[in-house]
Amino acid sequence: MDTLPDPTDVATAAGRIAADIRRTPLIRLHARSVGLGLDAELWLKLEQLQRGGSFKARGMFNRLRAQPVPAAGVVIASGGNAGIAAATAGQALGVRCEVFVPELASEAKRAALRARGAVLVVGGAAYADALAASLARQRETGALLLHAYDQPEVVAGAGTLAAEVEADAGLPDRVLVSVGGGGLLGGLLAQWGGRCRVDALEPVGSPTLHAALAAGEPVDVAVGGLAADALGARRIGGIAWGLVRRHGVASHLVPDAAIAAAQRALWAELRLAVEPAAALPLAALQAGLVLPRPGERVALVICGANLDPATLAG
Repeated sequence: MDTLPDPTDVATAAGRIAADIRRTPLIRLHARSVGLGLDAELWLKLEQLQRGGSFKARGMFNRLRAQPVPAAGVVIASGGNAGIAAATAGQALGVRCEVFVPELASEAKRAALRARGAVLVVGGAAYADALAASLARQRETGALLLHAYDQPEVVAGAGTLAAEVEADAGLPDRVLVSVGGGGLLGGLLAQWGGRCRVDALEPVGSPTLHAALAAGEPVDVAVGGLAADALGARRIGGIAWGLVRRHGVASHLVPDAAIAAAQRALWAELRLAVEPAAALPLAALQAGLVLPRPGERVALVICGANLDPATLAG
C-alpha cells in the first residue's frame, strides 16, 4: 500500500473525533503488584471503558466523520466489536447501520448490537463469510462501507489511543498489543513505529500476522480458539502489513489457557472485566513469552470488554 497512516493522520483523527470518544484512563503500576516477578513498570491503557466497550469506536467515528454518509447508511462485517462501535457511532450521528456477523459472534455482542439499533445479519460461519456478505449488500444498497480494520481512517482512529498515552505519560519503551486483522496494531505503528518496540500478540488458533511473517506476505489462515470472536480475521490487513514491513514488530503466539488465566487475573487483581482478546498483553507477560528488560516501561492495551460477566470467577 503506497499511502500508510502516520502521526499527521493520527493527529487529524484526534481533532476530528475529540467530542465523540472518551479519553480513557492510563494506570501505571509495578509488575510485582499484579503478581509478576518482573522489574518493569506497566502502563495499562483502559480502552475497555471506551464507548461501545472497545478501542474500535475511535476508528468508526473517524470514518463516519471523514466523509458524507449516503441515505442508505453504513454497512460493516464484524466479529462483534467493530460492529458495536459502528452501531454506537451510527446511533450517535443518526445513521442507519447494518452489521453482518459470523455465527461465532457471542450472544453478548449480538445483544449489544441490537441495543444500539443495528440491523443485525448473520453472514456465515466465519468473519470472512460475513465480510463477503457485507460487500454484496453494499453493492446492492450503495451504503458507505466500513471495514473492521483495513481502512486508513479506521487505522488512524485507533492510533489516537497511542497519542493519548504519549501525551499522558510519554513514550513507552515497548507496547504489547493484541492482533486480529491488525487495525489496532496499525494504529500504534502509525503513531509509534520506529520509536518504541512493538510486541504483536495473537492466539495460537488465529495466527494471521505470524503466518504472514513466515510466508513473507499476507496469507489466509484457519481461525478458532478462545478469542476468535474478536481476533478471528482470516488474513492480516493490508495497511497493518505495510506498517509492519516499514517498522517491524516482534510476533508471539499465546495459548488459550494463558489467555484465560490472564483474563481471570485482570478481574481478580484489578477488577477489570475484559474479553479474552484484551487479556493477551498480560498473558504474554505471565507466560514468559515477553520478558521486559529491568526498569522498562511497558504499555499494555486493554482493548475491549464485550463479554458475558458470568464467565468471570472470583
